Amino acid sequence: MTAPETTRTAVITGASSGIGAATARQLAAAGYHVVVTARRKDRIEALAEELTAAGHRATAHALDVTDRAAVDAFAADLTARGPVDVLVNNAGGALGADPVATGDPAEWRQMFETNVLGTLHVTQALLPALTATGDGTVVVLSSTAGLATYEGGAGYVAAKHGAHVLAETLRLEIVGTPVRVIEIAPGMVRTEGFATTRFHGDEERAAKVYEGVAEPLTADDVADTITWAVTRPSHVNIDLLVVRPRAQASNQKVHREL
Repeated sequence: MTAPETTRTAVITGASSGIGAATARQLAAAGYHVVVTARRKDRIEALAEELTAAGHRATAHALDVTDRAAVDAFAADLTARGPVDVLVNNAGGALGADPVATGDPAEWRQMFETNVLGTLHVTQALLPALTATGDGTVVVLSSTAGLATYEGGAGYVAAKHGAHVLAETLRLEIVGTPVRVIEIAPGMVRTEGFATTRFHGDEERAAKVYEGVAEPLTADDVADTITWAVTRPSHVNIDLLVVRPRAQASNQKVHREL
């Protein structure tokens, strides 16, 4: 089905797979021109072609959100072409599950660079354009990990807590401007590669994360939540929306049917 014509543009980072790709599909179906970015150029180009073939408006741009110069160049090129209305900061990820005593500082640094500084880079670069539209939206995809800690998760928790605080502080600082700041914090989501990447390709260990959980969230579930929040009337701000599967009551309390 062809999407209705619109001049509104949404940028989605980390759109090569999982939640980012699902969000691009749903926002495109909602009528947005989606600009999909990620490091994996082949993936985002295929996604843009898929959406264009379905009658939607989509543009792909290879981007590493940790590279500030590349982010600034991307923002300058994009804003020269027209207004930017929505930014979905989705790029992120987890590495390792070691205790603090033995955690790898390089993994902590990489998680902070992507989840926090990557979000900072793109938000800073596009905030003037979002403000100029008179109706901009910044979405930060954090995690329930950013709201409550758990053993073996300190590095990821610290990074997602940073993303949470970034969103919360930005909202305070720009109140009175025509830009909303929305934070979506998913719990257990089963997406392509997330747990496998975290455990360095150990498929067996990754599978145990979801073992016995009949229905963890899917990428589409989270994308649906993001799209709903973004498409609320302009005066409605969804400050923080926590979304978990029914089987998960907290980061450490999960019902498993074993």
